[in-house]
Amino acid sequence: MARGTFITLEGGEGSGKSTLVRELTDRLTATGREVLATREPGGIPIAEAIREIILHVDNTAMDPLTEALLYAAARRQHLAEKVLPALERGAVVICDRFVDSSLAYQGYARGLGIESIWEINRFAIESRMPDLTLYLDIEPEIGLSRLEAGGRTKVDRLDLEGMDFHRMVREGYRKVAGMFPERFVTLDASVSQQDLADKAWQYLSDALARL
Repeated sequence: MARGTFITLEGGEGSGKSTLVRELTDRLTATGREVLATREPGGIPIAEAIREIILHVDNTAMDPLTEALLYAAARRQHLAEKVLPALERGAVVICDRFVDSSLAYQGYARGLGIESIWEINRFAIESRMPDLTLYLDIEPEIGLSRLEAGGRTKVDRLDLEGMDFHRMVREGYRKVAGMFPERFVTLDASVSQQDLADKAWQYLSDALARL
């Protein structure tokens, strides 16, 4: 049976990950491939329950390390229960966020240290990393303004963070991209959705042909 391919999308708030996941899933499905689209934290009941705890606005007292450990726990269950079985079937898995989010958000922006968060997550995922990561790079001001313009109705705990935090997240992603240049592709997410989808599709197609 053919080996599956693990694709992740990363980026700050309002970068367009969810929209791009849907677009890439539709294009891949049209080629006849089995595609699993999912997200983190979440994707399965246990991880969705953890997501609710992490992002609930009442949990502002949450310690940064607690936050990091909860993300890692949700990631482990999601990987074991949903992602790995799909890859074993030969499917293409497209996941909205994975380990790089923890490195950028908790490791860098929260100040816990990228290496420390990497050690926690390497244990959780047993070193199973994506084959390709598409990082949607955008200025935080633009990304957050997109969310507001889109009529966002639900506010989560990350939305309570100031602009400096989101700028730190962007810096963190750039550092993480430098750690894993063999799989990271940085895309300008300030362009139109169509242009972004076309560019992402080009990189995804090349990766599928190569892997």
